[in-house]
Amino acid sequence: MKIQCEVNYIDMENDSGRMISSVEVTCSKCGHSVRSYGIGERSVKRCLAMFREECPEDEANFYVSDEE
Repeated sequence: MKIQCEVNYIDMENDSGRMISSVEVTCSKCGHSVRSYGIGERSVKRCLAMFREECPEDEANFYVSDEE
């Protein structure tokens, strides 16, 4: 099943306390969110891939961004 995910651009604090431009991607089906440092396409794709591993409902869907 193909699931649409919302991409939001945020600032996240890293381990040294510095703010880093990042992405937060939220599943439109269950509302679960994942974050990744960076704001490029690779960061968004990393989040989409993480959903398959971290889905709280143990689903193995195909996740796509709302920006595609």
